[in-house]
Amino acid sequence: MSRTDAQAKGEETDGAGTRRGQILAIAAQLFARKGYRGTSMRDIGEAAGVLGGSLYHHIKSKDALFVELHHAALDGAEAHIAKAVAQECDPWARLEAACAALLEVQLDPDSLTMPMMNDFREVPESVRAALVERRDRFERMFRDLVAALPLPAEIDPSLYRNLLLSQLNSVADWYRPGRLTPRDIAAQIARVFRHD
Repeated sequence: MSRTDAQAKGEETDGAGTRRGQILAIAAQLFARKGYRGTSMRDIGEAAGVLGGSLYHHIKSKDALFVELHHAALDGAEAHIAKAVAQECDPWARLEAACAALLEVQLDPDSLTMPMMNDFREVPESVRAALVERRDRFERMFRDLVAALPLPAEIDPSLYRNLLLSQLNSVADWYRPGRLTPRDIAAQIARVFRHD
């Protein structure tokens, strides 16, 4: 989900809602750049130009803010993937479309999805539980896509899905724009994982 999408997620039509949306967008960028531990409410307030207690008028707590932003990033990614998958009928084509859509989100330079999802070790246990629950719901899309594939009986669908997602999630570590697009990479990964 891009910064603009994250901001739009928090915006409403009145001035207070718009201000809250701006604060959410700034906070998301800080969390993405500095991580959960490295970002304080004071940092967010200073970057947003909001002083002291005024920030708490818009934001309940750092934990609640991080969970809200994480969920919004996954909501955006999930909607993008669902739209891409809906255009395909063949199970393998649906899987490849999902892979391409996920990589488009992850490799977008303005995307907050990967930075928000990679901070699980930094957050308190209560926050981690909420993040894991939402991530598991997100991954259900891939569970359903894999379940629809005509895989040989000896291939464990859960292991297959976890290996596939591990490959997709690691692309951001080595990808450099240029020779291959996210869609090209997704096609190659889908081809490697195809068993028919």
